[in-house]
Amino acid sequence: MINEVFMPALSSTMTEGKIVAWVKSPGDKVEKGETVVVVESDKADMDVESFYEGYLAAIVVAAGETAPVGAAIALVVETEAEIATAQQQSPPAAKLEVTVTTSAAPAIATSVAPSSTNGGSAGNGRLTVSPRARKLAKDLKVDLNLLKGSGPHGRIIAEDVEAAGGIAATPTVVTTAPAVAAPVPVAATASKPAAAPAPVVLGQQVPLNTLQNAVVRNMMASLEVPTFHVSYKITTDNLDKLYKQVKSKGVTMTALLAKAVAVTLQKHPIVNANYVNQSINYPAAINVAIAVAMDDGGLITPVLQKADQMDLYSLSRTWKDLVDRARTKQLQPDEYSTGTIAISNLGMFGVDRFDAILPPGMGSILAIGASLPTVVATDDGLLGVKRQMQVNMTCDHRIIYGANAAAFLKDLAKLIETDAQSLTL
Repeated sequence: MINEVFMPALSSTMTEGKIVAWVKSPGDKVEKGETVVVVESDKADMDVESFYEGYLAAIVVAAGETAPVGAAIALVVETEAEIATAQQQSPPAAKLEVTVTTSAAPAIATSVAPSSTNGGSAGNGRLTVSPRARKLAKDLKVDLNLLKGSGPHGRIIAEDVEAAGGIAATPTVVTTAPAVAAPVPVAATASKPAAAPAPVVLGQQVPLNTLQNAVVRNMMASLEVPTFHVSYKITTDNLDKLYKQVKSKGVTMTALLAKAVAVTLQKHPIVNANYVNQSINYPAAINVAIAVAMDDGGLITPVLQKADQMDLYSLSRTWKDLVDRARTKQLQPDEYSTGTIAISNLGMFGVDRFDAILPPGMGSILAIGASLPTVVATDDGLLGVKRQMQVNMTCDHRIIYGANAAAFLKDLAKLIETDAQSLTL
């Protein structure tokens, strides 16, 4: 029996996926729960596994190519005798059409492998292995079950396999422009760094990558939402003082701002809400999404889930982990798509003010500028210098009104200016 493997929907916004690498080759046996292919969704690379056993007969969509969600990307058969027949029936990639099954369940299904939290095994006992590491292990005859991964969340990477196989890890030298950035060896205790972006060639037209195309779709969707902007200057002297106290403990200014926003939202649920089907949706949690620019183009918004309930130090550690995994495309969909409010901070670049575009599915976003010395009038009528930052808030006017935004910003300013120490509690 010949079955089609379909391009899975790895996130609610995904419309197409790019094949990063095929872990299996035509003719290989496919076990239940085994990774078959790695797919790049909007913002992450995900291992896709098979639910059933069989043989990979033909690859319809080659590595590096894209296909819409629901399209056939490979053919799988139940017996080896059917491989030749399936290969004859395999459609050429140029004539690929979307094929959506209407039955209760296809004969071959796929699932996304969860991130590992202990060693190289996921919570269900399955290994999480990079495609290159899996192929290398096969060539070197290294048992993956005996390895401990040094990648993000215990993922087994190529360097782990090389070390087990007695091969010294050396950088890959590229003499021509590669389709995929060459891997960079890392120490056993370090997370896999992001690949360096390809150099820009002047006079060349470069197609957008998958992440950049996702940003384009989101920005176009944002044009359909009626928005307004509210600005507020916040004195940061006390926040700066607190930052100097906790910086040595690994706390970043981004974490401080996220915590301050989350705590303030507790009193302003409407600012944490979003518009859904002519109704106001009040989320059960306060999830702060923060924009992060990617080295190879585009941006992603890792989410600090339940940020108001986390202590400052745990929140900082979580944020560092999210950013590290975002840059290596290891985030799970719920780690970048569940935000209820967003923050875009360009203050670290010296930008003093800007407006941010409202992300789809959210009711508000804060654009935070740099904290700069500013001449201000004191209460006694004299002039003084204080550090101030400007926060510009973009809101969905269908559910949030000017008074709502102003009240939120006023309380946020009060927290930062007079009670910043409470953020450490």
